[in-house]
Amino acid sequence: MTIQIKNVTYTYPRTDVGVFDVNMTIKDGEILAVIGSSGSGKTTLLKLIAGILMPRKGAILLDGKDVTPLPAKDRQLGIVFQSYALFPHMTAWQNISYPLKVRKVPLAERRRLAKEALERVDLKGFEDRYPLTLSGGQQQRIALARALIFQPKALLLDEPLSALDAGLRGEMRDEIQRLQREYHIATVHITHDQEEALSMADRIAVMESGKVTQLAPPRELYDSPVTRSVARFVGKSNLWEGFVRSYRSVKVPFGELKTEPHSYPVGSNVGGLVRPELIRIGAHPDNVNTIRGVVKRDRFMGSVRLYDIVVGKSVIMGETGIRDDIDVVYIPPGDIQLIGD
Repeated sequence: MTIQIKNVTYTYPRTDVGVFDVNMTIKDGEILAVIGSSGSGKTTLLKLIAGILMPRKGAILLDGKDVTPLPAKDRQLGIVFQSYALFPHMTAWQNISYPLKVRKVPLAERRRLAKEALERVDLKGFEDRYPLTLSGGQQQRIALARALIFQPKALLLDEPLSALDAGLRGEMRDEIQRLQREYHIATVHITHDQEEALSMADRIAVMESGKVTQLAPPRELYDSPVTRSVARFVGKSNLWEGFVRSYRSVKVPFGELKTEPHSYPVGSNVGGLVRPELIRIGAHPDNVNTIRGVVKRDRFMGSVRLYDIVVGKSVIMGETGIRDDIDVVYIPPGDIQLIGD
């Protein structure tokens, strides 16, 4: 089952807020994460796919069939909301089997399928428990089981883990991935958590001001952001304003850095990106890209140490194993990425 979004535009009434000319395809069996700051349009996009909102322009296709005019109930999509949206007066099995009840599946069959669904999400024996007696993680599992019990064409997740504590979020990430692979179902996962997106998704779409800025696999998105805004948003970054001095050097606020050969014209303005984990401690033997500064901030993070080293009016952020002798750092030319937007 594939989801195609073709030239979709939607604006909320009497505003210029919404999504604009979005094009993407969610492949059969893949997890596509959609990330972006608040107001970027990611939840609006999910509602358009679900049929909760109707686009002003463009089309939504499921397996090649245009479902744009169809309401949510006729699209056969499983949806898990941030609030879980469980019925408090229904037991676990009743909540899970509700989509089957709407489809007039006989009671005995509903009970059987709900019991199987509970076992699949490791909640065997919870059939008669009410939502208020369940933990956040257990409620999340019930919501997932309910979204999948009627064998939907695709699964839509609207920040489903944001209300959970850090430890439980990690556990539920694994659970969602396990179920998604088991059902082999196209999944759109809306999240504000970059770590969640990077660890779970096959591809990630970054949204900004209602538009998709970049759509790529996690490693490509992290290693090769196409704009400075994506570089700032995805992961930690050192991003300096730069001025191209030659085909293999760039001037940044604290000096000139050697780079790998590039095609930017001399004199052009670029962003110079280096991820903190690529900063090396100590001087280069030939003094290339070697920078001395003063450590102004030092954060112990268990197995790694994050530090800010001040050079003039600039700050270099680094990440390294535990050691105390940081005063000189080296930036490998091959780890500097130039961004021209």
